[in-house]
Amino acid sequence: MENPIVKHKRNISPIAIIGALFFIFGFVTWLNSVLIPYLEIACELNKFQSYFVTFAFYMAYLIMAPLSTATLRRFGFKNGMGVGLLIMAFGALLFIPAALSRTYFLFLTGLFIMGSGLAILQTASNPYITIVGPIESAVKRMSIMGICNKLAGALAPIMLGLFLKLDDTDHLLARINSLSATARAAALDEMAIRVIPPYIAIIVVLLVLAYLIFKSGLPEIDTNAEDDHAAVQAVGKKSVFQFPHVILGVFTLFLYVGVEVMAGDTIISYGLSQGIPFATAKLFTTGTLVAMVIGYIIGTFAVPRYISQQNVLKVSALLGLVLTISAVFAEGYLSVGSVALLGLANSLMWPAIWPLTLAGLGRYTKAASSLLIMGISGGAIIPLIYGATIDHQVQQSMSAGVAKVMATADASQQAYLIMLPCYLVIFYYAVKGHRLGRETKG
Repeated sequence: MENPIVKHKRNISPIAIIGALFFIFGFVTWLNSVLIPYLEIACELNKFQSYFVTFAFYMAYLIMAPLSTATLRRFGFKNGMGVGLLIMAFGALLFIPAALSRTYFLFLTGLFIMGSGLAILQTASNPYITIVGPIESAVKRMSIMGICNKLAGALAPIMLGLFLKLDDTDHLLARINSLSATARAAALDEMAIRVIPPYIAIIVVLLVLAYLIFKSGLPEIDTNAEDDHAAVQAVGKKSVFQFPHVILGVFTLFLYVGVEVMAGDTIISYGLSQGIPFATAKLFTTGTLVAMVIGYIIGTFAVPRYISQQNVLKVSALLGLVLTISAVFAEGYLSVGSVALLGLANSLMWPAIWPLTLAGLGRYTKAASSLLIMGISGGAIIPLIYGATIDHQVQQSMSAGVAKVMATADASQQAYLIMLPCYLVIFYYAVKGHRLGRETKG
């Protein structure tokens, strides 16, 4: 039966347009995995400071989500997406003065503004692709979007790495401490301006895509309409906060995004801490995202035909627990490989959590979507905790006489333990949490 909230006849065009947006999401988001070690060197940062890259980017989702909802109410889904792309382009523009002055705060400001634009895009596109068809097959549609997202993410670190010339960074690190203050500053200045050409290209792509969105025939959807089941669910409800499964769903998404960002954005720095050269380590995020693409392909064919959305979330959480334990207790490339394979464990969590949280909300869909977008701030908090944990453990080990290189390698590995409780909560949501407070009759 045709979904009553769709105002126009469905065709391939809306899916293709949203797919292009998800490609942009992935490309811009996973550039951070290279920016973290790059800015750590160029701006002379410690581990904790370097993870403010993810903090600034993902914190925008928490701060801007309510404004994102207001933007969509004012402009609608289609034009709101165009506005989000324009905001992202402005954030990317700030990378030019940031690089010329080698000012970390300006880099973070640019990242925050880009994250703000993405918050608007995500607030519109995720519920759009979730409710544009039957809720039972939402994982399939979101898996297709995930393939677009993660293929872009797999390309992003490789392409940015080529521009930043990270292959010669090992040589730079080896000689940087022997340089005079003037020569050191000159070398770092030269390294910093390498980021300008790729971000000019990003600005152009964002502006072109914004123009195409404004001119597109992307259909609007009416999230205020309700089917009979949604109306039953909303009886006696005056706020989205009266749906317990939504609140827990937001927290679950918060934890999920945190572990996903850790698997993708920390793996390069983790590989470096294990003595793996930049030329090899820069490919690790791509490995994580390729694993995610494999998971999305599985989801496209398997859900809901062979496995339900809640069951796929259970399996994913259990796999995450196993791989986290392997990452912490294995050694060398096996440990790094376990972190990369977390991409497979994480791949179907996002497309499962969204429909489980939005199911049956009717007129509360926009409000719940805004809260879910705020949950993306887990990507700001959890990696920052990871970085702070490393610095704390390194200081303790060095005070006990352990060499810094060895202390960093061990601390970077043990800090992954913070992911275990995250996967346990995700597993609980899949088993029971998504049913909390929901009508079960009829």
